Amino acid sequence: MSSVCLIDTSVFLNLLNVPGKNAEKEQVVESYSEYAELGMTFILPMATIVETGNHIAQNGDGNQRRSVAGRFCEVVEGAFSGAAPYRPSDFPAATEVLRWLHEFPNHAGCNKSPEKTGEGTSFGDLSIIKEFEKCVERFSMSEVFIWSLDGDLCCYHYVP
Repeated sequence: MSSVCLIDTSVFLNLLNVPGKNAEKEQVVESYSEYAELGMTFILPMATIVETGNHIAQNGDGNQRRSVAGRFCEVVEGAFSGAAPYRPSDFPAATEVLRWLHEFPNHAGCNKSPEKTGEGTSFGDLSIIKEFEKCVERFSMSEVFIWSLDGDLCCYHYVP
């Protein structure tokens, strides 16, 4: 069975080795190698790209930010050009984003999990969840999951 893996920001930060955001780097790189060996399809959601860029711009001194941003740009460009081992998700159409906006207040207002009662689902996470749902529909004969270090997103796992 083939598998489709959506990469969350928490994982991408470690893969890029972003200082201060890379505490799980060794574990993530090891898992990535195992997943790649299995022939997994990797998808980089739009929210992961945007959120990772935000973390890079808010982290460290200017030289460090510039260096990490260069690495980030190279990797993301590779995803768009087909040179990287993952590809970007399809960016949503305006009508799709409008549907998400109508759902967002309920997601923001509900507790993210039993452990996170003071936090709702962010709009970025909602967009990754929606990408997961599209992948499940599109690849219904494949395993689909969100690879995240965030316990709330890693529960999204579909097995046909």
